[in-house]
Amino acid sequence: MFDIESIRRDFPILDQKIYGKTLIYLDNAASTQKPKQVLEALNYFYEAQNSNIHRGVHYLSQKATIAYEEVRETIHKFLNTRYSHEVIFTRGTTESINLVASSFGKRYVNRGDEIVVSAMEHHSNIVPWQMMCEERGATLRVIPMNEQGELILESLDSILTEKTRIVSIAHVSNALGTVNPIKTIIEKAHQKNIPVLIDGAQSVAHYKIDVQELDCDFYVFSGHKLYAPMGIGVLYGKEEFLNEMPPYHGGGEMIKEVTFAKTTYNDLPFKFEAGTPNVGGTLALQSAINYVENIGIEVIDSWENELLNYATQKLSVIEGIRFIGTAPKKAAVLSFLIGNIHPFDMGTLLDRMGIAVRTGHHCAQPVMDFFGIPGTVRASFAFYNTKEEIDNLLSSILKAKSMLE
Repeated sequence: MFDIESIRRDFPILDQKIYGKTLIYLDNAASTQKPKQVLEALNYFYEAQNSNIHRGVHYLSQKATIAYEEVRETIHKFLNTRYSHEVIFTRGTTESINLVASSFGKRYVNRGDEIVVSAMEHHSNIVPWQMMCEERGATLRVIPMNEQGELILESLDSILTEKTRIVSIAHVSNALGTVNPIKTIIEKAHQKNIPVLIDGAQSVAHYKIDVQELDCDFYVFSGHKLYAPMGIGVLYGKEEFLNEMPPYHGGGEMIKEVTFAKTTYNDLPFKFEAGTPNVGGTLALQSAINYVENIGIEVIDSWENELLNYATQKLSVIEGIRFIGTAPKKAAVLSFLIGNIHPFDMGTLLDRMGIAVRTGHHCAQPVMDFFGIPGTVRASFAFYNTKEEIDNLLSSILKAKSMLE
């Protein structure tokens, strides 16, 4: 158990008024709000530590460098990576996947090879692989799903072949909330010596992640979905793959020696961290991880699951509601439609009532095409949300429904 009122006081943005109503923020799958501790960490860097890292002998540079590399150690422990140099800082999940698709593709993928994704992927885990396939002459194959929004794992045995070079799959669907059986998928792929990338954008803030226990080959996530600032993310990759993959970006820091004749590249992790990084965001990410771990991931998971069950039960009374994504194992995400009401119209009216939800295809157009719909209304919950907010969501939906019908 935790003190929800005390937690909410750590998030000053939740106190503001939207159109005269106290904000109810239910768009956490898109981006989470930031506690004061994270904002203070970001502010402290620019007030007291601001300097470029790794290349300075002066006090501030060394101070910032030490703090920056301490974050790498924090994430090494947070994900239980084998080595800290397997932790690469990026701008977010999207850049992490693009990095792997590009660099892994150049090293391991040739004409006629195949890449496997699932039918419920975010565009960020589709488009980079499509781009790489076009460049390398490879083919994208898709694990299908059923009407509940569950992957049809029986198809995996035939989809994975000697041509498969990598499987890249979401741990949790941002559009459906489905929690995929990634451990089983990893085991099936590894039986055929196929590496696996896990998109953890929607899972890292909700579940304890142990990359060694999962035995995934790559794991990626964004800080802004973990109560940290935007513009900072993480790529974990097994050392043996990262050492073989060429750099993604060229520039400063990722080199050992540069001449006009030849450049030799730096060791891990710096080979993949060209240019000046988002140092302030990285330090704030450490603060966010500490904040979440202080509450307890298991406690967070339990409360969010309680919110999901409560919201599902409450909203089920709405006449004409259709939930999109009804897998038994779900994260705290509810996607729905009500009758013939367009999701944009519902979302607009809810906004006027102070409730922030997401509407549209959620960067998962193939999912919407599968269900034959233009998009959904999506309410996604975090540990600072309350049952009272869900009650307010229900009454607001009913009011909007009566207006739109």
